[in-house]
Amino acid sequence: MKPLSLSLALAPLILAAGGPALAQSHASHAGHAPAAAPAPAAQATPPAAEPTHDCPMMRAGKTCPMHGAAAAGAQADPHAGHDMSSHAAHGVAQADPHAGHAMTPAQVEPADPHAGHDMSSHAGHGAAQTDPHAGHDMSGARGGPDIPTSVDAVGGRLVETPPPAAARAAPAHAADLLYDPAVMAAARKQLLAENGDIRSTAVFIDSLEAGFGDGADTYGWSAQGWTGGDINRFWWKTEGQGEFDGKLHEVEVQALYSRAIAPFWDVQAGVRQDFRPDGEDTTHLTVGLIGVAPYWFEIGAAAFLSTEGDLTARVEAEYDQRLTQKWILQPALELALSASDIPELETGSGLTSVTAGLRLRYEVRKEFAPYVGVEWSRSLGDTADYAKARGADPEDTRFVVGVKAWF
Repeated sequence: MKPLSLSLALAPLILAAGGPALAQSHASHAGHAPAAAPAPAAQATPPAAEPTHDCPMMRAGKTCPMHGAAAAGAQADPHAGHDMSSHAAHGVAQADPHAGHAMTPAQVEPADPHAGHDMSSHAGHGAAQTDPHAGHDMSGARGGPDIPTSVDAVGGRLVETPPPAAARAAPAHAADLLYDPAVMAAARKQLLAENGDIRSTAVFIDSLEAGFGDGADTYGWSAQGWTGGDINRFWWKTEGQGEFDGKLHEVEVQALYSRAIAPFWDVQAGVRQDFRPDGEDTTHLTVGLIGVAPYWFEIGAAAFLSTEGDLTARVEAEYDQRLTQKWILQPALELALSASDIPELETGSGLTSVTAGLRLRYEVRKEFAPYVGVEWSRSLGDTADYAKARGADPEDTRFVVGVKAWF
């Protein structure tokens, strides 16, 4: 049989074998909803290019037996003749841009998902931003001046640097650079006199009272005052006691220089003069300390050295317990001491007496407050023996009424 006759005999068989495959391909893509189908196996090498030859049957529009025989040896493409541009991810493998190239594993890089896209407006969406400091030396940038803080110091305290030398080279008062220093010195002195070194005077009547007890009714007073400035003052004190139907027992007057040595504390020094009806007047040198202790306890302590060489001392303490804005309860305690026996004054050595009182006052005004209270006193040691020798009771309790004022 001639070759041409053999080709014509095999052509119907070839067309019959390819017809069902083409029909199935068209049915699977109807409506562009193909069922899931396994992707064709990847070929290790691309298929060989179809041979080209001058065939009179192909020029006449007929199937060439030679061309059909070559196609029969390869797997039929179910998508042949279809436009698959809109069917991405439908099992159609994309063309490998590196096909035909020998790529080592180090040269194979993952595909860039943003390839071909303008990412200039997608800052912060995975695209790397341009460094605004690129090309600049940022080693010395610390975000501000180098100022020492508590972190730089031992113990967490801020580092304190001494003032510069130029700060001490100028005058003590900057105004002296602009005005006559003599004129400015006179102005500062006047300012100190008018606003700083103010002179003032005060008088305090701590107690002006009458006492009632088992013995004779008595009266007594205790007052003090001062005049001067905040640091230096002249201070005076006086106190006394007597009987309403008898003679004056004794009177004490002090003249003192007072100087502030700390907030709320003054040291005092001066003279004390005692006056007695029997003529046994005595003069003492006085050194003392007065002030306000913590929790507002008013404290007074003084030592007295008489012209006869007798050394005595006295300690007083009182506290104002404010019950209301008007009612104030004041406990008070006084201790008297002597370094030696003083027979002419009926005083023994050691702790000679203790006096405790409790007074309740009502402030009609801040400057005027009447009060009532009770006072207990006790002589101790040889002083108590002197009291018993003259027929007096060494212990005494009295009810007192009086007034407290200041101006």
